[in-house]
Amino acid sequence: MAEAEAKVQNEGESKNDLVRYHAEGGVAVLTLNAPPANTYSHEMMLQLDRAILNARMDEGVHVIVVTGQGEKFFCAGADIQMLNSVTPEFKYYFCLHANETLSRLEQTPKLVVAAINGHCVGGGLEVALAADLRVARKGAGKMGLPEVSLGVLPGTGGTQRLLRVVGKSRAIELMATGELFDFERGRELGLVNQLYEADSAASFMEQVMAYARQFTTPDKAARAVGRIKRSVQSGAEIPFESALALERELQQQLFQSEDAREGLEAYAQKRKPNFKGK
Repeated sequence: MAEAEAKVQNEGESKNDLVRYHAEGGVAVLTLNAPPANTYSHEMMLQLDRAILNARMDEGVHVIVVTGQGEKFFCAGADIQMLNSVTPEFKYYFCLHANETLSRLEQTPKLVVAAINGHCVGGGLEVALAADLRVARKGAGKMGLPEVSLGVLPGTGGTQRLLRVVGKSRAIELMATGELFDFERGRELGLVNQLYEADSAASFMEQVMAYARQFTTPDKAARAVGRIKRSVQSGAEIPFESALALERELQQQLFQSEDAREGLEAYAQKRKPNFKGK
């Protein structure tokens, strides 16, 4: 999507959108918007899927930020009342589509940052786990996967992504107990990359945007950042030799890019590079 088209979309978004989309300065912000807890329904996942594709196709977007509306919740997971009212078959396809949506987010070759502005539990943590980096507002809430208290498991990638972050034994313990813990503990576990002190959601997002923009042009080769992300996310799930082959192919793509030529020339000329994300 061209930058002009993105601006039209930003201006045309409705306050009733379950996922708000705003792109500016190389960063697309996707805001889960279902107060008070920003729980997700099938309709929200459809909108999130579309927003991810919009950000993926927008050549002016280098980083995707996912956050929640308001001060109290990033996301409290799936809408339990909705799940309690639908058939088991609908539940299955709902979870399947949610899995596909988060996998699309995870595999998009652009850096994804989860900006955790409030409680991040259940499916909300599963959304955050599909991001590449997670930053949180200090003291703003709890996180964890308490699905066991409902007689189910974290079924939107939680069991698999959590173990890849904290290890098998600890992941089983956290999910089997359903423990909720603060963001400081989340950082100790490796679930949170950065903790920010902020007296409001607005000041928190200012810090998040400054963090996100460090990965954008002209100071950073955003295409290289995206390929590093893709090499790690995909390479971790395939045999080592295949992962090395993937790394070589992604490197070859970068060797053919304008940014690689700029980076090498700037280094040789002892000047600061001016990257364009091309």
